[in-house]
Amino acid sequence: MEVREVALAAGESYELRLTGRGARGYVWIWQVTGDADAVSVSEAAPAPVEVLPGGSLERTYVVHGRCPGGRARIRFAQVRPPYPEEAPYDEFVLEVEVRGG
Repeated sequence: MEVREVALAAGESYELRLTGRGARGYVWIWQVTGDADAVSVSEAAPAPVEVLPGGSLERTYVVHGRCPGGRARIRFAQVRPPYPEEAPYDEFVLEVEVRGG
């Protein structure tokens, strides 16, 4: 599991790219802890690209700094929704500090 730290100004965005495995049934989910109101997370619309069957596709997530002085921890987990008892295939943690704008 990789852990990355970033500092954002209020109103600033950070793009995170994670390798997807949708062809194998995996999706990325995320959970925000800490000052959950300090950030917002959304998935960017994927650019149209040709992917071979069973191939990997990069997914982009955008983290927006919202409340100055906040600290949030975003845990991304790659899971297969039909099998909630399975451990995540991959995990990524993003530690975010939001500075004054």
